[in-house]
Amino acid sequence: MFQDRTGSRVPQVVFHTRRGHEWVDVTTDEIFAGKTVVVFSLPGAFTPTCSSSHVPRYNQLVPTFKQHGVDEVVCISVNDTFVMNEWQKSQNAENLTFIPDGNGDFTAGMGMLVDKDALGFGKRSWRYSMLVRDGVVIKMFIEPEVEGDPYEVSDADTMLAYVAPNAPKPMDVTVFSRDGCPFCVKAKEGLRNAGIDFEELVLNRDYTEQTLRAVAKAATVPQVFVNGEPIGGSESTLAWLERRAAV
Repeated sequence: MFQDRTGSRVPQVVFHTRRGHEWVDVTTDEIFAGKTVVVFSLPGAFTPTCSSSHVPRYNQLVPTFKQHGVDEVVCISVNDTFVMNEWQKSQNAENLTFIPDGNGDFTAGMGMLVDKDALGFGKRSWRYSMLVRDGVVIKMFIEPEVEGDPYEVSDADTMLAYVAPNAPKPMDVTVFSRDGCPFCVKAKEGLRNAGIDFEELVLNRDYTEQTLRAVAKAATVPQVFVNGEPIGGSESTLAWLERRAAV
């Protein structure tokens, strides 16, 4: 049975990290002392749920967390620093701080080190998240002790609901574009000026015209989608932004 360590101090350990060509030791105090930190820990870098859901959503919500008093969002895994550094790059997760708990010292101190020998992983972390203020655990969300790799309560949205129950969540916006398209530039500038983050997919790099027709039922760009709803091209996007600003 995993112990909820709410009210306890986090373990005092030294994390061995690699920055550029240098080894840099980072202590627990450097991460937590005098700060409010959200931590999420997971079984391993490059693993399916961790890469497809856990890391991307936390990375997306970092600005919202910071608006509500969180200084830093930290991802911890029982992996070495080289693996964690490459995983962060591959995830484009610049908003997060990746911490390698290579020997599992921090994870063991949290009582979350588990045996994954059956998968050839050795010792790894159970999936959990926590809010830590000045080194003291304020709240923990620990995944249920069932077989497999449950992912039900340690997600970013659950943590945000605890930190700031009434906080509006950022919109999910995607722009289908192509290089050299002036209408795409206009739509993107409009979104940026409105302070709206978006993901851009570029024709013949990230998708083909077949995908554009299948998704947007159109053959012209840009095509903008917000929270799963089609907004349309540049003029439609600017009109949508005007309506939104008038509300």
